[in-house]
Amino acid sequence: MQTLLDNLAQKTAQTQLGGGQKKIDDQHKKGKLTARERIDYLTDTDTQFLEIGLFTGEGMYAEHGGCPSGGVVTGLAYVSRRLCVVVANDATVKAGAWFPITAKKNLRAQEIAMENRLPIIYLVDSAGVYLPLQDEVFADKDHFGRMFRNNAHLSAMGVLQVAAIMGSCVAGGAYLPIMSDEALIVEGTGSIYLAGPYLVKASIGEDVDTETLGGAAMHTEISGVIDNKYPDDKSCLDAIKRILDKTGSSPTAGFSRVAPAPPTLDPAEIYTLLPQDRVKPYDMMAILNRLIDNSDFDPYKPDYGQSLICGYARIDGWAVGIVANQRKVVKAKNRVGPGGATAGQAVEMQMGGVIYGDAADKAARFIMNCNQKHIPLVFIQDVTGFMVGSRAEQGGIIKDGAKLVSAMANSVVPKFTVVIGNSYGAGNYALCGRAYDPRLMLAWPTAQMAVMSGASAAKTLLQIQVASLKARGEVITPEAEQALLQKITDQYNAQLSPYYAAARLWFDAVIDPLDTRRHISLGIEAANHAPITKSFNVGNMQT
Repeated sequence: MQTLLDNLAQKTAQTQLGGGQKKIDDQHKKGKLTARERIDYLTDTDTQFLEIGLFTGEGMYAEHGGCPSGGVVTGLAYVSRRLCVVVANDATVKAGAWFPITAKKNLRAQEIAMENRLPIIYLVDSAGVYLPLQDEVFADKDHFGRMFRNNAHLSAMGVLQVAAIMGSCVAGGAYLPIMSDEALIVEGTGSIYLAGPYLVKASIGEDVDTETLGGAAMHTEISGVIDNKYPDDKSCLDAIKRILDKTGSSPTAGFSRVAPAPPTLDPAEIYTLLPQDRVKPYDMMAILNRLIDNSDFDPYKPDYGQSLICGYARIDGWAVGIVANQRKVVKAKNRVGPGGATAGQAVEMQMGGVIYGDAADKAARFIMNCNQKHIPLVFIQDVTGFMVGSRAEQGGIIKDGAKLVSAMANSVVPKFTVVIGNSYGAGNYALCGRAYDPRLMLAWPTAQMAVMSGASAAKTLLQIQVASLKARGEVITPEAEQALLQKITDQYNAQLSPYYAAARLWFDAVIDPLDTRRHISLGIEAANHAPITKSFNVGNMQT
């Protein structure tokens, strides 16, 4: 675990450098703060910025020189005591140009603002679409244009948007600040136009400089496009603070919160409780009791459906309903016959990390109860999937799993997902994977996510490739077969990494286990800004 944590710290430090120290120095020479320095200045001094998507773009676009953090910094910050979403283009990465993953990350930030009805602050400093990849970022539904659609929807929802033009803002990107409620600009470094001087010259033959075309003075004194101009970054950021300081509050969802209390059991013991061997069983309750206030857990049906732990607790004072995989082997009575019929006091040994029919049934009912009582849900995943085989099928495992998915998918209370180990196949789906709209999806460095485990996938893929070779009349030696298996295994294992998933925004963050409480707490606090207006309805559910 310590090696994994050291790797996380090293990756974090490297990624936070963006385009590198030389690019940072270049920003300073222009009199500009970097994206991270702007956020740090903007954030209230007694609070911490909670970054979302730090590892976006990790290992991607190598042929283009990489795109650390997707070329944009996003997250949650307190500004003048108001919780906000902040989006800051990182001009040290390709001048803040938009790669395909940049668009995805910006849309994720807007999604968080929309879901939680949080003010959103855009610190704009971007050269626009990265032209070599324009076909992957421009035209589709969730490409560049979707951001301006979200601008309009956020405005219609009554969610405050504040934009500061602190560098380049060109072409279609110019609409983002102007579709915001407040548009500010920094003199000398900020500029905004639909076409820059070179394109204007090429298009209509006009020779014009940047300031005349789209500088601070022109847009605040002549066009009226920008509301106000400021001499430098800090004075512009100070103006944003004043805007938020005077913004009124809105109704809340009313989620239950009491005075926070730390776990009674030492959270640092999680480092040794979580086994390195993914097959080795362990008691998930030992982990949960080091994440929840006072280590106080109120279980739901503890003696039934034991392969899933369900129950109520508090995290940093917030009431939560927890659904977590039990990773130790448990004994289940009765429901072992065909069709789910009972068989006296017969006992079935249930493997840890596997979802059985009785557990799916229990979790579905528990999720419905949490919706009834307006309690946010927290899913803790270490799951290899649903039980398979004739006994499970005869017992109606598909029906039970469908009931769980239906209850979870239709939940109206906010959901949060933490992957601490395995997250495989339908288990990922049933316990609120990314496709099911968790407000935050987090991973510990120990997380792995895929359709199935590396060993299972590699053997399956090997069988397919060997069969294909034999069908063509080719002979494969045991040595060649072993080499092929190793190649497939290495390739698949690379895709299991939490950083591979985080690079594609399947995870919002890869975190130290000891940061779990802070992330969930701030996530619920954000969700509390959005009253629940939709009624809970599971639709046509098999029973």
